[in-house]
Amino acid sequence: MSLRTRLTLLFTAIVSLLLALFCGFLYQLAEGYRERQFQERLRAEASTAGQLLLSQERIDPALYKVLDKNHLTVLPEEEIIIYNSRNRLVYESGTDYLTITPNHLDQIRQDRQVAWRESNRQIVGILFTNHQLPFVIVASAVDSYGQRTVANLGQLLGLGWCVMIGLTGLAGWFFAGRMLRPISQINQQIDNITVSNLSLRLSEGSHRDEINQLAQRFNRMLNRLEEAFRLQRSFVSSASHELRTPLTAITGQVEVALLADDEPEELRATLRSILEDVRGLNRMVNGLLSLANASVDISTVPMGLVQLDTLLDQIRLELKRIQPEYTIDLRIDSPNMPVSPATWQLKGNETLLRTAILNLLDNGGKFSPDHTVQVQLSRRGATICVTVHNTGSVIDQDQQTLIFNPFQRGRNAGSQPGHGIGLALTERIIRLHQGQIQVDSSAEAGTTFTVILPH
Repeated sequence: MSLRTRLTLLFTAIVSLLLALFCGFLYQLAEGYRERQFQERLRAEASTAGQLLLSQERIDPALYKVLDKNHLTVLPEEEIIIYNSRNRLVYESGTDYLTITPNHLDQIRQDRQVAWRESNRQIVGILFTNHQLPFVIVASAVDSYGQRTVANLGQLLGLGWCVMIGLTGLAGWFFAGRMLRPISQINQQIDNITVSNLSLRLSEGSHRDEINQLAQRFNRMLNRLEEAFRLQRSFVSSASHELRTPLTAITGQVEVALLADDEPEELRATLRSILEDVRGLNRMVNGLLSLANASVDISTVPMGLVQLDTLLDQIRLELKRIQPEYTIDLRIDSPNMPVSPATWQLKGNETLLRTAILNLLDNGGKFSPDHTVQVQLSRRGATICVTVHNTGSVIDQDQQTLIFNPFQRGRNAGSQPGHGIGLALTERIIRLHQGQIQVDSSAEAGTTFTVILPH
């Protein structure tokens, strides 16, 4: 069932229910008004009978019967009965439509006025006092005219309800179609968006409503998808290019070794060269895998408490073991608060943070002329900052944002070995931890990478 049909049915059902309640209320209101008006007429008939038959200026009962039957305002099937204090019948109009029980008489004497119904007949009993003698006068009749009027009103309301429901259904169908037309247009536009033309966008319209917000959010999602596809194509292209170079070198060396009749020492030199290329290729593949792992959703990464000061000291020792010629100067600033192990704790993934900081320290030592890196750990309010400083070559201003893209290396890299993966991996890991990484580079101050992580 289409959304338009569901909206039409729901709209019609709600309106039909409200109309039914309104018509029922009107019908009950009219019926109650008819019943109260007829009861007033019966009370008037009973009071008139008492005045004419029981007062000092009474008339003959036979004459009253004649007058009552020929009266222009006589009620349909009217009957008047009068009882004295001993429950003896004093007067009866003679139609014999009604039977009064002693219980009814006692209730009338107690309440002085009682009204009830028997089938379609309405009955009113009053207590009439004449010369301190109590009489019970009961008047009853059938309000045939009023009942027909109310019945006709009920039929009219029912017919009007049916007509209005039909009109409501048609109006709802037209209204739902008009309201869903922008969604239909969005569906048509979405069908035209494919992988080959991700640059297409939905028309947002001029109305600031939910449909406009939906189109805006969908366009923003398309922007992110297009950027992701662009990065993926760039990543695949760059990775293919970077992998092709060592593979070509390895292939060429193996082919030359197979064709040439070299001495064992020359073959060993060729194998050492191939081994070095394979190691570089292995480092690149590991970097690509780490870069892919750092691009996953944060909810899939196991997080725990990381003692950052201890982690920095471990990284310093690890890098010193790998690169003995590097000098790592680690300094931990004392914050303006009581120092405890919790001062340098943060929530994160220790393995990923180790990789990110190790890349920064390795880059600092690689590009520093004396292979010296200065590392500083400090607190800034609710954040923890790690700065990595070296005095190497300057990173140009226009290159300071590009170096965080995969396979992008600054012009200062020169002949230094690398594939442009380390900083991209570091930036994604820091962003995964809801942190920031900044770079400042000048000929006077050197190059400083600042990592800001939430405490």
